[in-house]
Amino acid sequence: MKKAFLLVIIYLNSFYLFSQLPLFSDSTIISLLTCSPGKEVYAKFGHTAIRLNDPLTGNDLIFNYGVFSFDTKNFYLKFIKGETDYQLAVYDTQSFLQEYIARNSMVWEQILNLTPQEKKKLIQSLLINYEPQNRIYRYNFVYDNCSTRPRDKIVEALEGEIEYTGFFEEKTFRDLIGIYTGENSWLKFGIDLILGADADKVATRNESMFLPEMLMAQFQSAKVISNFNSARPLIVENKIIVQKNPEKLSQTFPLFLPISVCLLLFLVAITCTVLNNKRSFRVFDSIAYIVSGLMGLIIFYLMFFSAHPLVKSNFNILWLNPLNLFAGVFLWIRKTKPILFYYQILNSLFLFIALIVFILGIQEFNIASIFLILTFLLRTVRWVATTRKDFIFKNNLKSTSKKY
Repeated sequence: MKKAFLLVIIYLNSFYLFSQLPLFSDSTIISLLTCSPGKEVYAKFGHTAIRLNDPLTGNDLIFNYGVFSFDTKNFYLKFIKGETDYQLAVYDTQSFLQEYIARNSMVWEQILNLTPQEKKKLIQSLLINYEPQNRIYRYNFVYDNCSTRPRDKIVEALEGEIEYTGFFEEKTFRDLIGIYTGENSWLKFGIDLILGADADKVATRNESMFLPEMLMAQFQSAKVISNFNSARPLIVENKIIVQKNPEKLSQTFPLFLPISVCLLLFLVAITCTVLNNKRSFRVFDSIAYIVSGLMGLIIFYLMFFSAHPLVKSNFNILWLNPLNLFAGVFLWIRKTKPILFYYQILNSLFLFIALIVFILGIQEFNIASIFLILTFLLRTVRWVATTRKDFIFKNNLKSTSKKY
């Protein structure tokens, strides 16, 4: 379905690209469309678009800032680097709505209360933005996306100041994202690992509108204050144009949830430590260190080389250390044991600091990851303790040999 939708977009884009841009009369109805979240990861947060519906000319078009293509060269590398380019696409309303009918998402329409001059200004701005040299932009999940762009275009066209009067509950960026990912899901677990301390800052009312449904809620009660202190509501009508059919909620078996899996790994670590089966826990430790090292490489790259917001200053790197890759390999090489011994002492310190960061609330960690931190701490301290005994025994043996 996604590929088919992209083909429709490409076809319609080509049509408008090589034809004259449509004209709109003063009777054009301009509205903000908000689409409820879908099941796919890229659709989890919903969507926003602007609709221009002119009953006189028959032009009924959607201006959509959320178009991208997986076929873009080096798409996934660019996505990780935060260099994904989105573009403004224009296509007819029915084609747009059919996609959301097919994926069973609700679509709300908020009709904007604009003066003729504001309509003209907004339409002109959208048409200029759609010109080939202007339509592509560098996507930013929080600060410049398919929700913030329509908002900014609408606000810029207003002849007066916009005043938000509706209820607003202060939440951190992490909490806002968590509303749409679920509190105990693997998606939430993964996002919590790559988000840094900046994600725990409270988002302002304006910043929270990176989420389409937050934008819709704030627009619903917003007022436009003119130069003469007169106020008018920004929205004159709110209606549902695509209804969502009831769905049976799928539930993950409790044992497969992140917190259950991480707790199980912690119990396995305790068992390995108690039984003291060296070969068994060496395999367990090696796999754990290598996997954590690979995850640490991703976090390290995002922190220092990615343009993504909210991924800097990520204290998860204290326990998902990229150097764990070497530790996982050195466990099997006898000659590297002294190097590994001193690294594990340093690693124990990092793990203790990670727990302090969690306890003091310097950065919010996913609760499931705490069991993983405890797992690494238990195995690392245990390894240092047993290896230290070997060092003491060997050193004493050498000293005794020298005497004789």
